[in-house]
Amino acid sequence: MGLSAAALRDGIEHVGRSEPAIARALEIAGLPEPRIRERGYRTLLRTIVGQQVSVAAAASMWRKLEAELGEDMPPEDLLARDFDTLRACGLSRQKQGYARSLCELVVAGALDFDALPADDEDAIAQLTQIKGIGRWSAEIYLLFAEGRPDIWPAGDLAVQVGIGRILGMEERPSEKATRALADGWSPHRGSIAIFTWHCYNNPAL
Repeated sequence: MGLSAAALRDGIEHVGRSEPAIARALEIAGLPEPRIRERGYRTLLRTIVGQQVSVAAAASMWRKLEAELGEDMPPEDLLARDFDTLRACGLSRQKQGYARSLCELVVAGALDFDALPADDEDAIAQLTQIKGIGRWSAEIYLLFAEGRPDIWPAGDLAVQVGIGRILGMEERPSEKATRALADGWSPHRGSIAIFTWHCYNNPAL
């Protein structure tokens, strides 16, 4: 599960003690709500379903998949369905390819969501074996579903805008600059990432 409210508070306050801009933003915006997702393959399947479509369209596809496969959606059952059946659930050829890649890795035992490597970069490398899952999706999974405390998705636009706003920067920092900005915040970068999303949506900052 994702970082708890207590873990978020501790991480943000810890960084705030050495970074006054974080402490100031915390006073203005307050603490973010935890972002928690279910651990396991269904969460990444839902990520694939939701790629490049509206929230409403993704929800509709998910409901149809649940009706077809059952709430647990066993990967073996998805692999057993033909193209037209999955197309009727709303999955394009590309999404089906990505979903099958995920399910094949799980069924083959090449990807075990209960035993991902402890090293974050190694875990990201395993997750990005899945077609359609890039670094950002892997980072979001590790942060929200596993609650890994030091994940820093520097390629996320809202993280870049949010941290730039918190630090009073005139321009949005690049991915490289955003990564460098957080070097001294380890091992609490996950809490700060969630805080930047919180601040991104706060007009007071």
